[in-house]
This record gives sequence, structure tokens and C-alpha cells, in this order.
Amino acid sequence: MHTLPTIDFTNKKNLKPGSTSWLATALEATRALEEYGCFIAEFDKVTPELNDAVFHGLEDLFDIPIETKVLNKSTKPLYGYVGQIPFIPLYESMGFDYSNTLDGVRSFIEVMWPNGNEAFRCVFNLCFPVSANVLAYNNLVTELEEMVTRMVFETYGVEKYLDAHRKMVTYLCRGMKYRPPVENETNMGFVPHTDKDFITVLHQNGVNGLEVKARDGEWFRVEFEPSSYIVMSGDAAMAWSNERLYSPFHRVTMNGKESRYSIAQFSFLEGIIETPKEFVDEEHPLLFKPFDHLKYLDFYNKEENRRLECALRTYCGV
Repeated sequence: MHTLPTIDFTNKKNLKPGSTSWLATALEATRALEEYGCFIAEFDKVTPELNDAVFHGLEDLFDIPIETKVLNKSTKPLYGYVGQIPFIPLYESMGFDYSNTLDGVRSFIEVMWPNGNEAFRCVFNLCFPVSANVLAYNNLVTELEEMVTRMVFETYGVEKYLDAHRKMVTYLCRGMKYRPPVENETNMGFVPHTDKDFITVLHQNGVNGLEVKARDGEWFRVEFEPSSYIVMSGDAAMAWSNERLYSPFHRVTMNGKESRYSIAQFSFLEGIIETPKEFVDEEHPLLFKPFDHLKYLDFYNKEENRRLECALRTYCGV
């Protein structure tokens, strides 16, 4: 039976780049992403008060009328409102781009709540168009993602590429709701899929439901506390690392009577993803051609391509 590793990223004084603790944690995180494609992160920078405020805001978000929800749109595929899908009736989600920036949060909030919302308090002019809570939360989660990414680059000895990588990264924040099934209704919250980004940081309320497919094909349930986070490598990280990192299939099943709320921040690259030459040798031939990350989303967004076993390999495999 598989169990995800739990790795401590709490705000310890000795968890500094180059320290013994940093190097040990970096190796542990990288090995977990290689073996399972994800791990549970203990991370204490998000206070319980901020955490509660964010999830109260999520509940309010999904209580707004469907006519408003569908206004959550984007020119980028897979970024806006998703819901009302017959084969996954329990699921709804909304997302917004540049989620660790003031403009990104404000543009989303002003569409969803043009008159303001108490759970999404404003930081400017004592009014409501900008969410201080979500912006603060996303910036803290960004710290965790940046820490893990740096650890992976350093563990593989390719840290010279980190600055260029950072300049391309943008973040998508997606809030998700999975309601409990009613009688004779499927309990599938979301179908098996891989994430298409580089690194995902996923958080949830106290309702579990996430299941991950291990490399040996076994599905296993992941249970984690509301104070912990799932860090997961996506298709882009798999290609970049020449398949050293694993992009795991995962799904959500709903077996209880409570709604599951989760929030995920996805890192996408605005540019070309290319496997560093350090990952390629006689024993590890190049597996993926350089590709434009957002064009890969366009490819995957076509219905016939979503059914592929590995859309990335079809799109840019060697």
C-alpha cells in the first residue's frame, strides 16, 4: 500500500539555501517527485486565520449565481470557469491568471463581486474590489513553490537555468468545489488526469477525496490535514526533466456527505520549455522536443486529445 512522503517546510531558521537541512530537504523533495510525482508538505506560513478566511471566501464564491460564474473567462484554455458537465456533475471550478499579483486578483474579484465581499476584504481605499486574503495566501504559496523548484534545480545541478525559468513563470489560481453525490449519482468528483503545469501546490478543507496513481499502476487515497499541502509535478516538469520527475495521474472521489473545497496554484511558463543538456546522455536519450507551454494547453484543450494516454508525448515526444 502506497503512502505519500510528508516533508517538513515549516519556517525553521536552519532551512536556508546551502545549509545541511536545506540540502537534505531538497534531496527528499526531489526523490518524492521522482517516485510519486507529489508529496505532502508541512508549511506553516499561512496562519489559521488566513486559511479560514480563504476557505470562507471559496464558499461564498461558489454560492454566487451561475450567470456570474460563467463570466469567469480567459483567452487561455482551461483557465476560466469549468462546471455543469454531465459526467462530472459534482465538480465546479473557477480560475484566474497572474494570481500572485495585485492586478490578477483584482481583475477576478471585480468580475465575481462588483459590489464587494466581506470574506474578500480590500486593502486599498477601505473598499472591496481587491482581495487582501487571497493575494496574501497566493504569495505565501508561491514561496513554497519557489522553494521546491529551487531545490529540484539544485539537486540536479542545473541551477544555472533557474533565473531564466523564473522569468517565464506565471501562476494560475483555481478554486474548486466538489459537492457530495445524491442517490444514484456518481461519486466521481473529477476524472483521472495529469496536471499540465510545472509545479502545483494544492490545499483543501478537511474533506479528503484525492487519489493518486503510483508508478506501478495502483491507485491510493491521500489523506492530509488542512494545515498541509500537496506539492505535485506536472507534465511540463516531466518533459523538462527528461522524465526524471513523474507527472502522476490523480482523481477525486466523494464518499461522504460534506462538500470538498480545494484551492490550487499552478505554475505555467510563458515561453519555450527545453530539456537541459545535463539530462541527456547515452543512457537517457532525449524524450521531448522543445515546446511552447501555452500552445500545449491549446492542443490538450481539443476533446480528442484529452483522451490520449499521454497528451504531452503525442504533442512533442521525440
